[in-house]
Amino acid sequence: MKITVIGAGNVGATCAQEIAKKELASEVILLDIKQNYAEGKSLDMWQTGPINSYDSRVTGVTNDYSKTANSDIVVITSGLPRKPGMSRDDLISVNAGIVKSVTESTIKYSPNAIIIVVSNPLDVMTYCAYLTAKVDSSKVFGMAGILDTARYRMFLTEALGISYKEIQAILMGGHGDTMVPLPRYTTVAGIPVTELISKEKLDAIIERTKKGGGEIVNLLGTSAWYAPGAAAAQMVESIVRDQKRVFPVCAWLQGEYGLKDIYLGVPVILGKKGIEKIIELQLNEEEKQSLNKSAAAVKEVMDVYDNMK
Repeated sequence: MKITVIGAGNVGATCAQEIAKKELASEVILLDIKQNYAEGKSLDMWQTGPINSYDSRVTGVTNDYSKTANSDIVVITSGLPRKPGMSRDDLISVNAGIVKSVTESTIKYSPNAIIIVVSNPLDVMTYCAYLTAKVDSSKVFGMAGILDTARYRMFLTEALGISYKEIQAILMGGHGDTMVPLPRYTTVAGIPVTELISKEKLDAIIERTKKGGGEIVNLLGTSAWYAPGAAAAQMVESIVRDQKRVFPVCAWLQGEYGLKDIYLGVPVILGKKGIEKIIELQLNEEEKQSLNKSAAAVKEVMDVYDNMK
């Protein structure tokens, strides 16, 4: 098994380290365009092997995609964060150019790879990778829902004073303010969460979840990396070990939930073939309206990208 992580920034490096610690592949390639950056980070990671007791080898390379050849899974974290004065359209243009180039190089050397996109804006960057890769959509999808669900579960843990291990939850929709947490599908050891917390507190937690990324940016001056990197690695693990876990994943919809030709967060079964099934939940009218609103916001961004082409 060979896994490549493209982008050796905070998210990419964290993801590569998690993959190595879980021993998901004997060979993990970390690639970056900055000279010697991935090499230095990977050497540092490799030297944690004797401390953390894992045998996976992390190898860093500078912009040499031939070293990624025959990768089974490729995680794309490349892209720039939004800077002061930069419009949303500017960010889409810059990062789409990066993701398109990265995907072209990935497919050239690893035509059968499963591609996981982490770059932002997540939904449209996954769409960009899919159009570029020209492979089945079951092999190109994005990481957002696992991260958002983790935040939701931890905020509930804090409010309820119980272990997050007892909480099961699903979020759907776009990655951002229009995401759709589903309290009706949130349980604590099988108990509906609505029986354990007031509507006011639950609504506040949902709002905090929607703005979870922004909360960290305000504190750090940059976006999160530990949780996003770990979330992407968890997706890799489900594929490598064919765990067939149910995760909220940014997937290409072709009629599911009444939506077509859009990348959007929905629950899927994730196994060795990538997305093995999209699960269609029975949503009530309020949930459907929220999902459609989220889809409209995502489609608007996808249209910006389409017009740029």
